[in-house]
Amino acid sequence: MNRVMKVSLLAGRAFGSSARQMKNKVPEAQKLFQADNGLPVHVKGGTTDVLLYRATITLTIAGTCYSLYWLLVAAMPQKKA
Repeated sequence: MNRVMKVSLLAGRAFGSSARQMKNKVPEAQKLFQADNGLPVHVKGGTTDVLLYRATITLTIAGTCYSLYWLLVAAMPQKKA
């Protein structure tokens, strides 16, 4: 067999049906996030999603305040000694 044929056989085995099959988790996630339970989407994933959401909001607000503080400092004229 030539080299090209060997490569194509190996590629076929790697992506064929004999390779380990992974379970598709998308339908389960769709059911979870599309459930009409009155919760916002960023809370439907559980405690981890709530913590990640709150951490993101906290960091965003803190970063905005920090940026505005330094913008204000830069806008103030220096006092001459």
